[in-house]
Amino acid sequence: MATLEEFLQDASRRMDRSVEATRNEFNTVRTGRASAALLDRVQIDYYGTQTPLKQLATINVPEPRMLTVQPFDPSSIKTIEKAIQESDLGLTPSNDGKLIRLPIPQLTEERRKELVKVVRKVAEDGRVAVRNVRRDLMHHLKELVVKGEVGDDDERRAEEQAQKLTDQHTKTIDDLLKHKESEILEV
Repeated sequence: MATLEEFLQDASRRMDRSVEATRNEFNTVRTGRASAALLDRVQIDYYGTQTPLKQLATINVPEPRMLTVQPFDPSSIKTIEKAIQESDLGLTPSNDGKLIRLPIPQLTEERRKELVKVVRKVAEDGRVAVRNVRRDLMHHLKELVVKGEVGDDDERRAEEQAQKLTDQHTKTIDDLLKHKESEILEV
């Protein structure tokens, strides 16, 4: 019986990680406000190695519609500026030799709709990840039944618990999506 509990706990942990990954992905999607998390996905080619921007610079939010990036190594400022321009964020950096300023423009209605599509896809990916965990769990349960380690009643109870876990985690992702959509559409 302990193995069923372990499988369910493991599935719950993996579903929690899927929800957390979805939440982090949402944070990198731009809304009308400046947020340092916007730059989390930006990778810089630093001496031949792809390095996250936050490891190469200090990122600040001095005002609601402005981000500043201060590289630790001033010689890398051009590379960082180029990487930000080439990212899918639609931001135009300007630098004064020491600091890169990123004004956050107002989102157009068209851009808002595109971003809603992006977050819906992120949410769907999160839900798929949760369902994949459930599928793996069901597979393990079937194996236990075939080996004779678990009875049919225990298997059915565990499947019901797995479905409840899946529903809870999917609802959490849906709630995060609703919140993010309203944040994007807020003018």
